[in-house]
Amino acid sequence: MEYHLKVPVVSDKIKKLHVGDIIYITGKIFTARDEAHNKMLKAGKLPFDPSGMALYHCGPLMKKKGKVWKVVSAGPTTSSRMEIFDDKFMKKYGINIIIGKGGMGNKTRKTLQKTIGVYTSYTGGAGALAAYHIKDVSSVYWLDELGMPEAVWIFEVKDFGPLVVAMDSHGKSIYK
Repeated sequence: MEYHLKVPVVSDKIKKLHVGDIIYITGKIFTARDEAHNKMLKAGKLPFDPSGMALYHCGPLMKKKGKVWKVVSAGPTTSSRMEIFDDKFMKKYGINIIIGKGGMGNKTRKTLQKTIGVYTSYTGGAGALAAYHIKDVSSVYWLDELGMPEAVWIFEVKDFGPLVVAMDSHGKSIYK
């Protein structure tokens, strides 16, 4: 099935999603790679609220024009590196949609069942398509400290996808 979802997405809608479904997201998403995951998990209070946003495993290529950031390319990064973080991340911040590529492991699959979430796969090499669906760069955090790919970018997206539900809240995974 195909779904167009507006984030935040309530648990009842997440429960309707199954492995193989295609989704498109409208609303706020934030990027986080290894260093950002680590920093956020160690932080007491964050300068933004990630709950209600989708998490995108991405290190975007950005360009600044005056005071405005524009996305040049925003393809997914390999998600398996975040396996050591994302179970804690989902529990701590209430994340129920993760976007990435290459799959996640058993720990994430079990946590998606407990927290009612999905892991979605976005096509690698489609960074320009992703950039097209990013309508605004709301904020950036830790740019000076972490650098462009590791910083946390908050994007406003419209019909971001297609995203394939690769792991669902029912314990199913296309990787098993």
